[in-house]
Amino acid sequence: MQRTASLVDSRSVPRRAMLQAGTLGLLGLSSADVARWRARAADAGVATKKPRAVIYLFLTGGLSQHDSFDMKPEGPVDFKGEFNPIATRTPGIQICEHMPLLAQRSERWSLVRSLTHNNNGHDAATYMMLTGKSAIPPTYRSMKPQSIDLPCLTAIAGYATGLRRSVGWDSVPTRLGSGPMRTPVGTESQPTRNHLPPSVVLPEKLYHSNSGTFSGQFAGMLGHKHEPWFIEATDKPHAYHSYSGAFPKYLFNLHKGEQSDKVDWRFEVPNLTLPEGVLEPRFRERREILNIVEQQQRHLEDQASVGGYDRIRQSVISLMADPKVREAFDVRKADPKLLARYGDNSFGWSLLMAKRLIEAGVNMVQVNMGNFGSWDLHGNNFPMLKQFLFPPTDLAVSALLDDLHECGMLDDTLVVMAGEFGRTPRISHIAPEIYKTSGRDHWGPVQTAWFAGGGVRGGQVLGATDASGAYPTSDPQKPENFAATIYHALGIPAEAAWHDATGRPYPIYEAQPIERLFA
Repeated sequence: MQRTASLVDSRSVPRRAMLQAGTLGLLGLSSADVARWRARAADAGVATKKPRAVIYLFLTGGLSQHDSFDMKPEGPVDFKGEFNPIATRTPGIQICEHMPLLAQRSERWSLVRSLTHNNNGHDAATYMMLTGKSAIPPTYRSMKPQSIDLPCLTAIAGYATGLRRSVGWDSVPTRLGSGPMRTPVGTESQPTRNHLPPSVVLPEKLYHSNSGTFSGQFAGMLGHKHEPWFIEATDKPHAYHSYSGAFPKYLFNLHKGEQSDKVDWRFEVPNLTLPEGVLEPRFRERREILNIVEQQQRHLEDQASVGGYDRIRQSVISLMADPKVREAFDVRKADPKLLARYGDNSFGWSLLMAKRLIEAGVNMVQVNMGNFGSWDLHGNNFPMLKQFLFPPTDLAVSALLDDLHECGMLDDTLVVMAGEFGRTPRISHIAPEIYKTSGRDHWGPVQTAWFAGGGVRGGQVLGATDASGAYPTSDPQKPENFAATIYHALGIPAEAAWHDATGRPYPIYEAQPIERLFA
């Protein structure tokens, strides 16, 4: 089957009919088609939505709503926990006492306390929250990614978005994925092209050392050429096992809260280092750089998914050829004051890298804030959150908001934070041979999602839960609404479709965005 869009010239369809009848999705227009339509609509004076960028902070393992953004201080003693709420800058909104920096910035963020689905398993719930689907398809296989999986949000973002201009950069014209060219301000005459991807995931894939690689974080039915670019920035083996994710200078995935004595842990994008002098003029010819890449970075073939090596190879060349782009990834070499502001740990490094990638023109960045169930605190919940998880998160997310605001990027960048689910209202103490103190178990029926920037009107709370913090009592939102909110921020038309390898169209939006979030 051919893609419908290839059979219809959008120029032959009246603009008014396209706007009124929503024919974008019916025609199955690609991202290039959408970009051309938007350009013609702009020429004709038709208002179109300004596309924004998105940073998705994924708290793998599941953050407890009771101990963070939906506290129940008047609840039963075995529900409310050890932490106290504190007032934020917004009257009437309280959050956990161990996130004081975010509390001071409440005018920039809003909460949705009623995000809900029906699955309590890490693998299936992760699939739901990364694909934006409430129902698991019958073809789903736990921890076995397949080409017939539904595409993840980042893959859809890369597939369906047009190209934004970089913010304040004078880098060379850039092609993202297979979309149209964009030329940053002031560089129209330069012929060189970079190959930054439209969507990125960092600092590594989601992986459980006991089970394998999580399904739902790849392009699946969209095909390998639409995979988000996975930046494997953590040095293996840097910790307890080969995938420990972002780690704020301790092995929190062990649930013991032990400070690490490993001072040599590394956090860097592979293949950024070249032999001394390789970028001098006599080595600037692309073929020479290719030879060096192929000689020194052969392991890229093992890291790349099937069919994706050429795209990654192009990206590596671009990163090495353009110092401005390289700077986005070399976060460890940032000004020490900036690193201290974000936190000189991989939470801070990851968020700083995400900000720089958005600044460079990437449309969507997913930051996996931990790995191997980092927030999965069945035990030692309160000391782990208090001492090790909340402080670096509070610092890094607050710094990200401040940095985006100071650079004039916050209104154009939606930052969202959620996990695969929430945690049980009741506190329990399981596996005492592993955990010294109590914790909370998995809870799909409700979690709090956090939104900032990107047109979000700060200082508001949408939805509510019952007295136990167990179920939504108003304004329930599904993963489909969560996904639609991201697509809405990215400027994807409401009728747009994605296509599988056979050309069969599927609607991108399967629910309404959470429109009350936006001003």
